Amino acid sequence: MNNSKILVVDDEKIVTSAFKALFKVEGFSDVNLFNAPKDAINFLKDNKPDLIISDFLMPEMNGLEFLTEAKKIYPEVSMILLTGYADKENAIKAINEIGLYKYIEKPWDNDDLLMNIRNGIERSHLLENLRNKIEELESAKKQLEEYSTNLEKIVAERTADLSQANKKLSGIINYCADGIIIIDSLGHILQVNPACENMVGLSETSLCKRKFQEIAYSNVKDLNKSKDNKSGGIFGLGEDNSEILLRDYYIVNSLSGKSIPVEISFAVISSDEDNNAEKYVGVIRDVSLQKETERLRDDFIATLTHDMRTPLLAAIQTLKFFLEGAIGELDGKQRILLSTMLQSNEDLLGLVNALLEVYRFESGKLTLCKTVFPVKDLVEQCYEELKPLAESKNIKFNLEFELKNNLHITADRGEIKRVITNLCGNAVNYTNKGGEINILAKAQSGDFIFSVTDNGNGIPQADIPHLFTRFSQGTTKKRSTGTGLGLYLSRQIIEAHNGKIWVESKVDKGSEFSFLLTNVVTDARIKERQVSNG
Repeated sequence: MNNSKILVVDDEKIVTSAFKALFKVEGFSDVNLFNAPKDAINFLKDNKPDLIISDFLMPEMNGLEFLTEAKKIYPEVSMILLTGYADKENAIKAINEIGLYKYIEKPWDNDDLLMNIRNGIERSHLLENLRNKIEELESAKKQLEEYSTNLEKIVAERTADLSQANKKLSGIINYCADGIIIIDSLGHILQVNPACENMVGLSETSLCKRKFQEIAYSNVKDLNKSKDNKSGGIFGLGEDNSEILLRDYYIVNSLSGKSIPVEISFAVISSDEDNNAEKYVGVIRDVSLQKETERLRDDFIATLTHDMRTPLLAAIQTLKFFLEGAIGELDGKQRILLSTMLQSNEDLLGLVNALLEVYRFESGKLTLCKTVFPVKDLVEQCYEELKPLAESKNIKFNLEFELKNNLHITADRGEIKRVITNLCGNAVNYTNKGGEINILAKAQSGDFIFSVTDNGNGIPQADIPHLFTRFSQGTTKKRSTGTGLGLYLSRQIIEAHNGKIWVESKVDKGSEFSFLLTNVVTDARIKERQVSNG
């Protein structure tokens, strides 16, 4: 407040000197003293004070006339009139007519004067703030009036836009070839489109009384585990609000009784009615044509590869016949050439056999022939077959058993041998000369665990998810010229046994391939026999 600008007008210099001394003592720094009212008027044209003090009787212009002019320039500024006792009545009249803040009689009391000065300055600030607020309110009122004027027009335009968008969206949903379904977190059907009604063979009214699990199913056991889930999101939905694609699903048509193969993409949608109720929209696509095309393709490949076996076997047998010297002795170059041709034909036959095995597993035409057999004999047989290849690369081949010599398991011996041979063969192929491979077989709580570890180049983490897919070479870095079917076929065999196969790998440190067969360990006293496909 001591920085406030104060203007004092009095024709007597002794009075202005007294004010100057008083204000200096009280710490007021911006004090402007005038003995002529006209000089003060000129000052006010360029300077706005916080308080004006004026004497009543002055030559040329009295205090009332001066303050009237000042009031025209700054109506919010507080003004104090100094007057004698004889002019008291005129001062009161001036307060009522001009709107002055106070009048003070001469001689004044300094404490009373200072109190009125401070209150006057505070009043000026309050009035100025009030005027600013009023201007802001007037501006806001004007804007509100303008907005109110246009609000009806804006609402009409937005309503028309929403109506048009709703018509487009309804058209897309109603005439979409794919089925569209909305469900809650427990699978209750809330809404469907006509395509979904046609696919299921039921009206929307009937479908809204059912659960999604009642109209769809999967032949993959793990996908049906959430069928009776009552505590969480359906099929894992709602756990992280991410989209999910359901493959290998079928929709049952209640009219024809046929099962339609479909792919369903689910995503979370917000609910304005109840923020705590999760809802999901699913797009159901009929993939019957795609499945039929895949079946025809696989049948063609299976037929082609099967027909290739006979000429390949004939060529291999003929080349062996030549190499055995049945048509005479061969020189070195002839033997090398025929041996190369024999190896190429045997590699091609291996590819044909692998393709046929993959087709048999995928088509469900392969029936496992499970028997009870000693697992140690099988592992050692595979080990002995691959040992010469490991020795040719100077690879240290270690075999370790954490199981009893008479341990037996129930499985398809030939198929398990194929898996073990493939995993160990890969380890030999991808381990550098002078490397080391460790084979471990053990039993644990009725389960059989097999693992093979190498110290080769390893596999990048980004490539591991694709490792057990068809035609995968194991890594984006070229590893071999193999078919890319070995690990895929191994996965098919292990999963057909209700087991699990996996890999752990670090680049430049090596890889560990393992598989687990659950509940296969059998009492060794049981004689080797066939059992039903389990």
